[in-house]
Amino acid sequence: MKFNRFFYVLLVLALASMACFSSNTSSSSSNVLLSDDFSNTSNDWDQVTDTTYTTDYYNNSYRIVVNDTTTDVWANPGSESFTDVHIEVDATKNGGPDDNDFGIICRYTSKDQFYYGIISSDGYYAIMKMTSNAGNPIGHDSMLQSDKISQGAATNRIRFDCVGSTLTLYVNGTQVDQQTDSEYTSGNVGLIAGTFGTGGADILFDNFYVYKP
Repeated sequence: MKFNRFFYVLLVLALASMACFSSNTSSSSSNVLLSDDFSNTSNDWDQVTDTTYTTDYYNNSYRIVVNDTTTDVWANPGSESFTDVHIEVDATKNGGPDDNDFGIICRYTSKDQFYYGIISSDGYYAIMKMTSNAGNPIGHDSMLQSDKISQGAATNRIRFDCVGSTLTLYVNGTQVDQQTDSEYTSGNVGLIAGTFGTGGADILFDNFYVYKP
């Protein structure tokens, strides 16, 4: 198990620019609210590089690199706001330690208020709640392990549903966790990646979709 390590996470906010997803939304799929294949920069996800982290487009994907230890970095596509969403993305470990975390954000209203579903490259998962006291797993004391997660330098299809007070995390088509929390009711979506004892997490995201459930 990975015991209570989120109590010590240092948070770095990767702010994103305003974005419009109309050009990448399928007109034939009325339930698609937002989408991005990151083949161009028209949707204006943030492009920031400093000594501690990088958030940028990279080889037709979106890349988050976290150089510091015990740090999470995230990005949002703009000032969108949704209530109920079903979000999917392909996430690939491009480099760094397997002891990492990465996934999807929903109901983001500030750096201290959002939910996120995450997995790690060494096979752990959690549904998290961010507050002013940092991020903590909902329903468990720590991240739990699943054999449904492809470990190491692999690609995983992550799905995170936020519908009413029910939060559900899927990995590669299989539900791995479901929790309930009613405090946050709406907000933006986003992507997140982070480190624990070793820096250098390098995660690529592609085929990002937000659906109306």
